[in-house]
Amino acid sequence: MLKLLATVITLFTVATTSVTSVTAQNNNPIVRGQYLVEQVAMCADCHSPRNEQGEFDRVHWLQGAPIGFKPIFPMPAWAEMAPSIAGIGNEGSTQEEEAVVKLLETGLNSQGMPARPPMPTYRLSHSDAVAVVAYLKSLNSN
Repeated sequence: MLKLLATVITLFTVATTSVTSVTAQNNNPIVRGQYLVEQVAMCADCHSPRNEQGEFDRVHWLQGAPIGFKPIFPMPAWAEMAPSIAGIGNEGSTQEEEAVVKLLETGLNSQGMPARPPMPTYRLSHSDAVAVVAYLKSLNSN
């Protein structure tokens, strides 16, 4: 019985520590933004160049790249290049940050137009959009 009680206490301690760790990470907007950019939206697929082996060039992470695919049928306004998104707002421009938050929340750019394809039309929550911008701002834009 004592062994069972010790096991239950250990499991409870591990579970509580894990939940606390996840909660702390979710409260950090840069960590949350990194998760959204790298694991959910997969922004690197278009916005990061690749090396000769097809692996991401981490030195130029999210610093823009040629779009590596084309639509089957001609599509108006198709972007040939994905712009750099690393370092957004590092020049102290809150307007740029606000424009990216708006794009991520509404799918519309600062001119009220949808982003050029193949950029998806995101509908992120405000807190997730702000977290994405916080992460992108934290990156070096070289």
